[in-house]
Amino acid sequence: MKTLKINNVYCLFEQSGTFKKEFLKFGINAEDYDIQDEFGQTDHICNLFEEIEKGYKGEPSIFDNIGDTDLVFAFFPCTRFESRIPLGFRGQMPQQKNQSDIEKLEYSMKLHEELHELYMLISKLFTICMRGGWKMIVENPYTQPHYLTSYFPIKPTLIDKDRRLNGDYYKKPTQYWFLNCKPESNLCITPLEWVQTSKIDCPNLECASDNRKTQRSMMHPQYAHRFIAQYIIDSDSKIVK
Repeated sequence: MKTLKINNVYCLFEQSGTFKKEFLKFGINAEDYDIQDEFGQTDHICNLFEEIEKGYKGEPSIFDNIGDTDLVFAFFPCTRFESRIPLGFRGQMPQQKNQSDIEKLEYSMKLHEELHELYMLISKLFTICMRGGWKMIVENPYTQPHYLTSYFPIKPTLIDKDRRLNGDYYKKPTQYWFLNCKPESNLCITPLEWVQTSKIDCPNLECASDNRKTQRSMMHPQYAHRFIAQYIIDSDSKIVK
């Protein structure tokens, strides 16, 4: 299994630039790929779902030029895999209280279509990586029950059950898959600074607006720095603050 000695990082679905900026501090070239650019950090604005479909079919895509010294770090969209979705299937979300049975069924079918689409896309992304033999890390929540924990055939390599311990905004348990590589086990000597714990507002499903989706996906730069230092950079690399 390959170690994570890398020169270039493709950060997918991470328009905030948080991990990209921390990779750059380590002297590793990194660029963000996303369909949105809310933070002005997206280096390549593109429809990643379309790129995954093209890559899976063997058509020209952004994955064609990824080499042995590159890493793909994908923060794959999770909104239909997480624990609240089964409540929507069962018509038990707070906003469904006054819905008719027909409305609940219509909503359940819509959720299931979206869940199916995302499951197919993440499966195709994994397949592209396995076919290509290049290195990839995929991030997704681990809050239980989680659809990928129950039904995905590839088990996560690393589970972070409390991100606050490495200086993040949220506890939010998170899982990481390392494909064609293994995580390093470096000692991070960077001092841990206290970060105010944040709470995600508006917990019901219908409030998953673009604003809330962005809020839920944010990671503190300190957490990104420590994650890279502990698990990604080669053990011989110099840690840069």
